[in-house]
Amino acid sequence: MKKGLIGIGVFLLAIFMVILFIGSFYNSIVSKHETITAKWAQVENQLQRRNDLIPNLVNTVKGYAAHEIGVFKEVTDARSQWAKANNLDEKIKAASNMDTALSRLLLVVENYPNLKADQTFLKLMDELSGTENRVAVERMRYNEAVRDYNIAVRTFPGNMIANMFGYKAATEYFKAEEKAKAVPEVKF
Repeated sequence: MKKGLIGIGVFLLAIFMVILFIGSFYNSIVSKHETITAKWAQVENQLQRRNDLIPNLVNTVKGYAAHEIGVFKEVTDARSQWAKANNLDEKIKAASNMDTALSRLLLVVENYPNLKADQTFLKLMDELSGTENRVAVERMRYNEAVRDYNIAVRTFPGNMIANMFGYKAATEYFKAEEKAKAVPEVKF
């Protein structure tokens, strides 16, 4: 009778340990999934800051380079795409379009030496540069969170637990466009 109780106690203890083990991994996966959501929200926060700053920059540059209207329209359109984006893929695409538009805007600036010396423009360019750095950092942090989560749900034993509860690997990383991989040409 005593051996039977000890056997049942050991069995119940083993079941309890397995439940704790599964619970621990489950909580880790949930935590990493929430981290991805929080990191994405921070990326959006920085992208919104950039989109709020862009109209001021565009208006300053417009005063000096009115005939370069195509570039300003592209920046405005890219900002509108961001505002209209409804899901993660659309927002990533809109952010990429904004990157392209800002690159063209910076090329316009290079053609107008007086514009580069204007104090308002310098302040806005400094803000834009800081914002772009913030966006890059938040994108990096987001990608790191996605990587950590993916490792957790794709490696053993996390993959078994993730599958039990319906968690799948996240696939949305920020990636550089092909044209961003080309070496820029600098001319003096």
